[in-house]
Amino acid sequence: MVPVPWLGLVLGCLGLLLSPPAAAEFSPSLDSDFTFTLPAGRRECFYQPMRKEASLELEYQVLDGAGLDVDFHLLSPKGETLVFDERKSDGVHTVETEDGDYMFCFDNTFSTISEKVIFFELILDNMGDDGQDQEDWKKYVTGTDLLDMKLEDILESINSVKARLSKSVQIQTLLRAFEARDRNIQESNFDRVNFWSMVNLGVMVVVSAVQVYMLKSLFEDKRKSRT
Repeated sequence: MVPVPWLGLVLGCLGLLLSPPAAAEFSPSLDSDFTFTLPAGRRECFYQPMRKEASLELEYQVLDGAGLDVDFHLLSPKGETLVFDERKSDGVHTVETEDGDYMFCFDNTFSTISEKVIFFELILDNMGDDGQDQEDWKKYVTGTDLLDMKLEDILESINSVKARLSKSVQIQTLLRAFEARDRNIQESNFDRVNFWSMVNLGVMVVVSAVQVYMLKSLFEDKRKSRT
């Protein structure tokens, strides 16, 4: 027979599993990434609603396009410029936020020919009510006074594992972005090598033909035979 203190824990865990998803959330952290094509001479802007005392981390990379560079702007809800990168290929920025919509823009107006392929990732921290989530967790568990392991320790361990998993996903996403950019650079170099190799081959053929013609002309008898 299950002892009474453990019975409360079992019932509490079952209640947690059957509870709505909101009650099972821990430290809220949102992570999303996007890849888009920015045409030449264009500027694209995006908006992200944020809460007070939250954290906005944004990382971007130019994956393809001549020069691998772009202008980047990050503006606060009041219209103040928080970050400005000029002709950069990548960047990482973190800001503590307030209530309102943050705007970030990628500017390719300086380029008249080349379009750019841009990857960016958003990581939003502290977007939920951690204290309320912990209270929702605690109210399902009773009879834990005799347990050696505290519920706070379990919650801290779960949050630590969740944070490390999120960091691993973020690093893998960035590595894929780096791999895509390196592959585009290698393909561009491959095309250039092939083009200039064909040009060099054509020049060699023309020079060889001219040399053969000049040598033949040196040995031709140009004296007119008398009849």
